[in-house]
Amino acid sequence: MGSCFSKPKTQQIDSDKNESQEMMTQCQSWIKSGDNNQHHHPIPDRYGTPKMSGQMGTPTLFHLNHSNSIDHNPSLIHEVAVGGNSKMSMDMGSRSGNNMHNGTPIQDHGKDKLVALYPYDSRAEGDLSFKKGDVMYLLDNSNSDWWYVRHSKGGTGYVPRNFVARQQTLESEEWFAGKIPRNRAEKLVLSNNLPKGTFLIRERETDIKEYALTIRDSDDGRVGSVKHYKIKKLDGDKGYFITTKRTFQTLTDLVSYYSELSDGLCCQLTFPAPRIAPIRPDLSHDTQQNWEIPRNQLQLKRKLGDGNFGEVWYGKWRGIVEVAIKTMKPGTMSPEAFLQEAQIMKQCDHPNLVKLYAVCTKEEPFYIITEYMVNGSLLAYLRDQTNQISLQASVDMCAQIANGMMYLEERKLVHRDLAARNVLVGEKISGVPVVKVADFGLARKLMDEDIYEARTGAKFPVKWSCILAATCGNFTTKSDVWSYGILLYEIFTRGQVPYPGMHNREVIEQVELGYRMPCPRTCPEQIYHEVMLKCWDKNPDRRPTFDHLYHFFDDYFVSTQPNYVPPSQN
Repeated sequence: MGSCFSKPKTQQIDSDKNESQEMMTQCQSWIKSGDNNQHHHPIPDRYGTPKMSGQMGTPTLFHLNHSNSIDHNPSLIHEVAVGGNSKMSMDMGSRSGNNMHNGTPIQDHGKDKLVALYPYDSRAEGDLSFKKGDVMYLLDNSNSDWWYVRHSKGGTGYVPRNFVARQQTLESEEWFAGKIPRNRAEKLVLSNNLPKGTFLIRERETDIKEYALTIRDSDDGRVGSVKHYKIKKLDGDKGYFITTKRTFQTLTDLVSYYSELSDGLCCQLTFPAPRIAPIRPDLSHDTQQNWEIPRNQLQLKRKLGDGNFGEVWYGKWRGIVEVAIKTMKPGTMSPEAFLQEAQIMKQCDHPNLVKLYAVCTKEEPFYIITEYMVNGSLLAYLRDQTNQISLQASVDMCAQIANGMMYLEERKLVHRDLAARNVLVGEKISGVPVVKVADFGLARKLMDEDIYEARTGAKFPVKWSCILAATCGNFTTKSDVWSYGILLYEIFTRGQVPYPGMHNREVIEQVELGYRMPCPRTCPEQIYHEVMLKCWDKNPDRRPTFDHLYHFFDDYFVSTQPNYVPPSQN
């Protein structure tokens, strides 16, 4: 998010230093006051209150005193964002402050000031620690995942690109969520203990750059308590408006105004919805390319489970980073084949796919090191939380899994073992867990014929496989779609084994004759008939794509509600 957005115009107003200090003190008091007072205060407005235009096409303009701005007073934004001590934590190896990087002289560019969106603790020599709100200067952005920076308080090093943003861009604003689906925006504003008026602005999922304002309209977070407003553009991209009565030159102006009064919206804007910290792109900058790591950097802490290919452990890298470590049984595959398959997984980068960080292949057993998912496998989660999983949570998990598989589909990657046991569960957001597709041990890149034929003697999960895959070992994206339909059965039966009471040979015979499992008791008829049965169509060409499946579940509840509400004209 962020790179595609144009830089908002800088504004200036006449305000003295005392006013800025008063604003900062008030912000800090709000931050410290807790939930009791959050309902009554607008968001801290570091830009001041904009003047409005009452005529269509005349953009609002307001100004910012640069001597007191976050751009010229880094401590101001740090104190407001962090609300306390601005002492910086930094990797000692990065304090040299030298003027060379990779043999090239470094020059500071004032226009490339960055602000930290989240805190980051250095994990290796060469990385740089920082706190939320810290200011840095971009020195080298040739690496798409790791930027080389100089901290405003001294020291240079690498920082994860998705943890920082250029100052005075949309990406740097607390309330800007980037290009996210509508239902994810709703989850963010409905997080626990957030007040009425919690909001965000997101880029809509359209081909053209459009925005929407999402607002929480109640304190209890009941169903239907979120409102969405389209933010329209003036002709020539000269400004923005929700209603023609009020136009604004920038989105920042718009937020500042509606944080003072509702003026036709469901309520006044109070606080930006908290952003969820992204997954770090790698263990460290160094492991991005050098992802064969010494196994003595790993500590295996707790065994999580066993699989056909080995064991899975909870562990730590360098005693700091929580990871999952998959140990491969000796003789399972050659180092060359192992690395080839690991390379496929390493190249996959999606929020609903488990992230591979590193491998150990110098000796057996080989290790695969991935991100750690705190709630384990989806299969165990379904069985443990049988009575706590709502229909909304079930549908949301179906959408997340389809989203991850859509990413593989677009890259002609076939998973070959999609099942609840190979989906992992993380933390909850608004009562819905984050789920990610895992176990790429069987994944293969499809060639031009779009079919992968497995080696003779390979073992396959028959109850999750279509007939061609189970009997001939022929796998395609459409065989993954069949498996996805079985996975839906697992979700709506809370982890029941598919085809209960039937052994593998009987399953193959009955499915070949046209048998399909009945609709689970907790599954809506619409999902069963429009999705599950279509996933199990005998003709692969008639099965849906993962793109279709994702949008079906992502829009499942949206289709029963008005997409956007018009502002009141009162």
